[in-house]
Amino acid sequence: MATEIIVALIGLGGSALGSILGIIASSKLTAYRIEQLEKKVDKHNSVIERVYKIEQHEAVVDEEIKVANHRIADLENK
Repeated sequence: MATEIIVALIGLGGSALGSILGIIASSKLTAYRIEQLEKKVDKHNSVIERVYKIEQHEAVVDEEIKVANHRIADLENK
């Protein structure tokens, strides 16, 4: 009867060790995936910021063009 208990304890230890190693491997993979997603989000956010700055600059340039066209029209009318 002692051998059955020893075998059961060995099985229990193996199952526990396998479960723990599986959980550790899974958490490492999840952390890696989250890190990769964070990098992608950072790249996306930097693109959005650059596009916003370009749009602001474009609005300023458009306003300058309107002013220049108005001044040209005023000069042509004189």
